[in-house]
Amino acid sequence: MNMTEEEQIARLKEWWSRNGMPLVTGGLLALAVVFGWQAWQNHQTNKAQGASMVYQQLAESALGGKPDTARIAELAAQLKNEFGGTHYAQFGSLLVAKVAVEAGRLDEAAAELRAVLDKPASKDLEELARQRLARVLGAQDKAEEGLALLEGEADAAYLAGREEVRGDLLLQLGRKQEAFAAYSKAKEALPLNGAAGTLQIKLDDLANGDA
Repeated sequence: MNMTEEEQIARLKEWWSRNGMPLVTGGLLALAVVFGWQAWQNHQTNKAQGASMVYQQLAESALGGKPDTARIAELAAQLKNEFGGTHYAQFGSLLVAKVAVEAGRLDEAAAELRAVLDKPASKDLEELARQRLARVLGAQDKAEEGLALLEGEADAAYLAGREEVRGDLLLQLGRKQEAFAAYSKAKEALPLNGAAGTLQIKLDDLANGDA
């Protein structure tokens, strides 16, 4: 049955009174989600760019000739305060630890590496911090503690490095047969085109009884 224009308008008003507000609210919520997501993405992009710039300055200070310790400390603190928990901040901690080791400040290096290991931003960073901390502990005559860090199974990508560090610590403790086994495992874990390098020298030294 055909409706008059007045009836059509009346029905439209009735429908709008029932559904208009939910539609408007839903539309506004959808727009808020879209714009909120875009704002968050822009914030993350700007944050990553800022962290990248600070990290680059830190790397230049740490790796360019004689390290500027005051500048390194300043930039490392900025990374932690403004970009804490990011990959850049943790790579910064690894750089600070490297400089500290070279300066003989092993306690400082260990603290930086433990901070990364406690809350790693990625598996790669976790394993890198683990292996480096184990080496620092060895340099502090804490080889047993370093070995404890290396317990458990490592992913295939990290196995060669971890087993070589384990071998170094075992050798430091005079456990030559175990060290030889660890070096052998490290060599077997290398990729097909990977060079054994110093790892082969360590194996040869132990095989010849020179270690």
